[in-house]
Amino acid sequence: MNHKDTIFLLIQWLYVILENILHKLMKNSIFQRTELLLGEECMKHLSRVKVIVFGVGGVGSWCIEALVRSGIKHITIVDSDTICDSNINRQLHATTKTIGQSKTEIMQKRLQEINPGVEVIPLNMRYNEETSPFFNLDSYDYIIDAIDSLSCKTHLIQTATRTNAVFFSSMGAALKMDPSRIQTAEFWKVHGCPLAAALRRKLRKEGVPRKTFTCVFSDELLSNRIEGNANGTLMHVTASFGLAIAGLVIKDVYKNFSGKQ
Repeated sequence: MNHKDTIFLLIQWLYVILENILHKLMKNSIFQRTELLLGEECMKHLSRVKVIVFGVGGVGSWCIEALVRSGIKHITIVDSDTICDSNINRQLHATTKTIGQSKTEIMQKRLQEINPGVEVIPLNMRYNEETSPFFNLDSYDYIIDAIDSLSCKTHLIQTATRTNAVFFSSMGAALKMDPSRIQTAEFWKVHGCPLAAALRRKLRKEGVPRKTFTCVFSDELLSNRIEGNANGTLMHVTASFGLAIAGLVIKDVYKNFSGKQ
């Protein structure tokens, strides 16, 4: 090995060391404010849990980003849709530049820009009875439901509650304006939500959940001022739903790790 080769190898070695140091410094700086509140050991626990989120829309997109910004490092995101112009009013990843692109792939790119160390598995597919076995839900610590379809939501509730994972579900976030009326309750105690009522009727006929689970909901119910084929939505409401679900996950990890309520 000549002198030039030795210098070249030394430079490569120093570059790797510097890269590792910078990565550690960046990692520490990203979560330093979170760690001040939760503690170092809880942050380690957050980085180990596995989360899957069904639905990367007005609720799910905000939930996903909040989880990653809080220290979750292993997350699977599931949605078959591409971004369209009607998503821009409420969905985190939707801009005029992302129209036509996959919701899961755009979200993956955004999350990796927030934390290059995050492991994001984007699944550009729809959850339903046929695809359900593909997801291997028993491999997750937390399962989050942020999907709209009544039939798919019903099946996910039935399937997720058979696992050992903690399951959280979003009820209807459309036709609402007041975020102060957003609250949490066990599924059978949710009130004032037409989607929850429809789910209960369907589940009583098709098979009730195997265990209890917490929902985010609002008892506010407005009407569209203009006739249309969809329900009106507002970002500050759908985002609040998503952030509330993320909060339930973080609180549960913290409670289980620290023993505090």
